[in-house]
Amino acid sequence: MDRRRYMAGPYIIWAAGFILLPLLMVLYYGITGPGGRVTFEYIRAFADPIHYHAFANSVWIAFLSTVISLLIAYPLALILSRREGKNTDVLIMIFVIPMWINFLLRILALQMILSNTGILNAVLKLFGMGPVHIMYSKTAILIGMVYDYLPFMILPIYNAIRKIDKDVIEAARDLGADSLTTFIRILVPLSMPGVISGIIMVFIPSISEFVVADILGGSKILLYGNVIDQEFNLSSNWNLGSGLSIVLMLFIFISMAVMNRSGSGEEDMMLW
Repeated sequence: MDRRRYMAGPYIIWAAGFILLPLLMVLYYGITGPGGRVTFEYIRAFADPIHYHAFANSVWIAFLSTVISLLIAYPLALILSRREGKNTDVLIMIFVIPMWINFLLRILALQMILSNTGILNAVLKLFGMGPVHIMYSKTAILIGMVYDYLPFMILPIYNAIRKIDKDVIEAARDLGADSLTTFIRILVPLSMPGVISGIIMVFIPSISEFVVADILGGSKILLYGNVIDQEFNLSSNWNLGSGLSIVLMLFIFISMAVMNRSGSGEEDMMLW
C-alpha cells in the first residue's frame, strides 16, 4: 500500500473542516429561509440598488487596482529579471518583506501617512504645497489595495520572465526584430502565464476586500465586502449575508474561468 496517500490525510481533514464545511454552510443559509424552506430571495437581493451599487464599486476599484499594479509590476519585473547578482535578491526581498508584516498593521501605517495631519501632508508642507485630502475616499482605498497586493503581481511576472530562454530573444533580434517588436511579439506572450497569475492574485482578493475600505474609506465608501460583513456581524442576518456571498463566489469563479481561458488562448496563439 502506498504510504504517500496517508500524507495527504492532514490536509484533507483541514480542507474538509475549514474550507468545504464553511462553504456548505454558506450555501445552506443562502438558499433557505425561516423554517428551512428553500428560497432564492436572498440571492435575488443582489438586485437591490444598495447591494448592486456596492458591488459595482468593488468591481471598479478591484479593476483599477489590478491595472495599476500591472502597470507598475511589469516594467519593474522586467528590470529585475535583467539584473544579475546579489543586488537582485536584495531588491526582491524589499518587496517580499512587507508581506511578512501583519496586514492590519500595514493599513494602519498607511492611514498615518495619508491622513490630513499625516506624514504625506507634513512633507508637502515643507515644500509649500498641500494639504491634500485623500483619506476616506476611493483614492485612499485604491492606494491601500495597490500597496498591499502589488507584491502578488510582481513575483509571478518576475518568475515568468526569468524562465524565458534568452536565446529566443536573441534569435528574434538576429532576424531583424527591433526592441518594440521583440517586446510585443515575444516577451509579452511568453510572460502571459505570469501576468494571468498576477491578475488573479490581485483582482480576486481586491473585489472581496472590506478591511481596507473600513479603515481608509471610513463609512463614506461602501464596498460589497462591507455589505456582507455588516449582514453577518452587525445585522446577524446570516441568510442575506450568505445569499450575497453566493453571488460573489459565482462572479469570482466566472472571472477565474475567463482569465484562465484567456491565458490558454495566448499559449495556443504562440504554438500556432
